[in-house]
Amino acid sequence: MNFSRSEISSNRTDYSIIAPISMIFAGTSIIITSFILIIVLLKKQLHTVTRLLICNTCLASLLYCIVQCINYIYLLLIASDKSDQSCRWRGYFGYMSIVAFIYSYVLQVISRLFFIVFYTKYRWLITYRIHSYLIIFGWTIIFILPLPAVLTNNIYFRKGELCWVTKEYTLHSYYIIIAYYLIPILLIIIMNIIIFIRIYLSRINTSIQYNRRRKERDFRLFYNIMISFSVYFLGGVPIMIYMFPDIEFFYCIGVISVTFAVTMEKLVLIYLDREIRTLLKYYFYQKNIKVTPIIIFNAAPIIH
Repeated sequence: MNFSRSEISSNRTDYSIIAPISMIFAGTSIIITSFILIIVLLKKQLHTVTRLLICNTCLASLLYCIVQCINYIYLLLIASDKSDQSCRWRGYFGYMSIVAFIYSYVLQVISRLFFIVFYTKYRWLITYRIHSYLIIFGWTIIFILPLPAVLTNNIYFRKGELCWVTKEYTLHSYYIIIAYYLIPILLIIIMNIIIFIRIYLSRINTSIQYNRRRKERDFRLFYNIMISFSVYFLGGVPIMIYMFPDIEFFYCIGVISVTFAVTMEKLVLIYLDREIRTLLKYYFYQKNIKVTPIIIFNAAPIIH
């Protein structure tokens, strides 16, 4: 599949409508995500390993939305910057933000694997320190994977287009599909199967001493993770469809659906996490309470 630069430039996407819509969803997601981060940081009872990974995903969401907004601003408003190198760096951060969000869910599923499968034998795996190392390792991978965007010349400035790798670079395109999408999704599926097998065996094997309350809590957290990820995954389906039949309609839908899915994923997170939801309700309820001053009139004594 080889295209000349002139052919690619002539097949341009009209971002004048889809980019502002995507930016609206991105801005909404930034506001919601910021509220979640502030609440988790301020409330000590939320300082748990699970919330640590939720905050990691929230940071990845912020990165994604901010980077996409910057890319759209360059595309629509800053026409003077035509540097290929500048475009490559925007492409790098764009791909890095995508990788950060997807791999943050891989870390959440790994954490559930530690809690549900390896908890009884390797309790040190569920400590705060191990999860901090896990996050550091995850971000190291996140910074490394998109490096071909700046180490090659496969991204170049195209007027009226985002700074992505075009389909003329087949090898790089396959690398993006495999490293950014297929590998993390396969890891999530494989670990899910292992977790479900463990949960199933814990129910039928009476010899396994497994606290019922803990089992229900772990399963609920695991269920919440998968629901949240499914929302984001569905938002990315149009882009994945576009990669193969090359139908422009799916790309246009995907530009909007991904940022919309990130916003919906945060709303789903609030709905599923009772503690965060309760604190948000309490905050807005307190803010909306109007204090009405009580005025006491001292009546003058009546003299007969």
